[in-house]
Amino acid sequence: MKFTITGTGTSQGIPVIGCTCEVCQSQDPRDKRLRTSGVLYSENTTLVFDTGPDFRQQMLTAGVNKLDAVVFTHAHKDHTAGLDDIRPYNFQTGGKSMDVFADAKTIGQLKLEFAYIFEEKPYPGAPMVDLHEIQDQPFQVGDMVLEPIPVWHGRLLIRGYRIGKFAYLTDVKSIPDASMLALAGVEILVINALRHEPHHSHLSLSEAIEVAGEIGATQVYFTHISHLLGRHADIAPTLPPGFQLAYDGLTIVW
Repeated sequence: MKFTITGTGTSQGIPVIGCTCEVCQSQDPRDKRLRTSGVLYSENTTLVFDTGPDFRQQMLTAGVNKLDAVVFTHAHKDHTAGLDDIRPYNFQTGGKSMDVFADAKTIGQLKLEFAYIFEEKPYPGAPMVDLHEIQDQPFQVGDMVLEPIPVWHGRLLIRGYRIGKFAYLTDVKSIPDASMLALAGVEILVINALRHEPHHSHLSLSEAIEVAGEIGATQVYFTHISHLLGRHADIAPTLPPGFQLAYDGLTIVW
C-alpha cells in the first residue's frame, strides 16, 4: 500500500499577507503547506481523507487520476470546503457518483453547506455523491477495510482511521482509552502536531511525541503543522528516531 500526504498545513495560525516570519520567507519546499489531507492507495482502490480548500490543487499535484471514495475525519471547513471539486471524477467515470464516508455530524454539515448537491432534483452538473454514514465499526472501501478511531478534537468527537498497520489521526487533542487499545500494533502513524505551545483542540509537538510513543508506532509522521512550529530544517533534527516532520508530497510505502 501507499500513502501520499497531499497537505500538512492548517488554517490555525495562518499569517497575514506579506508576513516576514522565517517560515513564510523560507525557500524550502517542505515549508510550503496546503491544508491537511492525504491519499491512500491499495492495489485496486484509491481514497482521500478530507477535501479541504486546496483539494483541487492537491489532486492535480499528486496526479490522482482515479478516485474511488472520500473519507471525512470531521466537519470543519478546512477539511470539507473542496467537496465540489469531485466533479471531474464524476465526469471521468461517466456520471458515477462518488462514495463519501462520514459520521452523522459531518453528513449533516455537508448537507447544510452543499445543499445544492443534495436537493431532490440537483442542478445539472452538480457533484454526484453517495453518502455512507459510518458508525464506529469497520467498513469496506473497495479492497480496504477501515476502522474508525474516535478521538477528541477539543470538545468535538471526530474520527481517525486505522487500516491494518497504518493509522491516520488528525486534529487530535486527546485519545480515549478504548481508541488507544484499538491502535495497538500500529506501526505507521500519521498524527497532528500543531505548534510548540499548548492548544485547546490540537496536540502540540511535545504532546504528539508523547502520544505516538504510547501508541508504539515505529514510523511516525507529524502533520497539521502551523507555521508557528518553525522551519522543517530546524525541527526535523530534534525529533526522536523514527519520528519525522511530514511535508506536502511525502509518500510512504509499505
